[in-house]
Amino acid sequence: MDGRSRQSWNGAMNGEDEYYSLVLNFKEAVFGVEKEIEIRRLEKCGTCDGSGAKPGTKSSRCNTCGGQGRVVTQTRTPLGIFQQSMTCSSCNGTGETQTPCSTCSGDGRVRKTKRISLKVPAGVDSGSRLRVRNEGNSGKRGGSPGDLFVVLEVIPDPVLKREDTNILYSCKVSYIDAILGTTIKVPTVDGMVDLKIPSGTQPGSTLVMAKKGVPLLNKKNMRGDQFVRVQVEIPKKLSSDERKLIEELSELSKGKTAAGMR
Repeated sequence: MDGRSRQSWNGAMNGEDEYYSLVLNFKEAVFGVEKEIEIRRLEKCGTCDGSGAKPGTKSSRCNTCGGQGRVVTQTRTPLGIFQQSMTCSSCNGTGETQTPCSTCSGDGRVRKTKRISLKVPAGVDSGSRLRVRNEGNSGKRGGSPGDLFVVLEVIPDPVLKREDTNILYSCKVSYIDAILGTTIKVPTVDGMVDLKIPSGTQPGSTLVMAKKGVPLLNKKNMRGDQFVRVQVEIPKKLSSDERKLIEELSELSKGKTAAGMR
């Protein structure tokens, strides 16, 4: 039996855990955020003060268990008589029976809405769970409250792809820029940043932008990297002037190759 629902000999029962689903955008997950969320949980009934009994009535000893809160069953087996002690179903382990409270139907708890402030740390991802102690359902008859578990779902970014603490991005440059080199603007989680494309960059090359990735969970000063994959665009059509220049470049290249072979 789970510890959050375990019942003691005096009838006290710990409250159940509650779960809440929270959706974050990409940057909220990367850098963390503080959210105010509204939850519904079982809280102590104000009419009966959590006893479950109708106000003004008196409880009486349970006839099923004789006030013990537990009943013992016996089963005869080939190996002998097997005894098992179980919580009394008539009184739920309290040892007493009573006229139930009309507000909570004898449960001692009613469902209410509460707003709580939640601090989401930097670096979380889809599937991460945040535990908020004692914000689950109230316990019965003095039992401890359960916990609140917030399950996170992160909306992917349309441009930046996350892999653990690293960010992946693909950019396109012209074949001229790949040959001569250039500087382009690249989106990052910190905003637009200049990235130098070195001369002679090959198609499919990957450039590293250090510490432009996702902070490590609970370690804000440590971050992953952003990897930029360079795609070189080759034009399908050329103007006559462009073709002429390319042909001249080709002749120069052939001349260098021939000179190097002598």
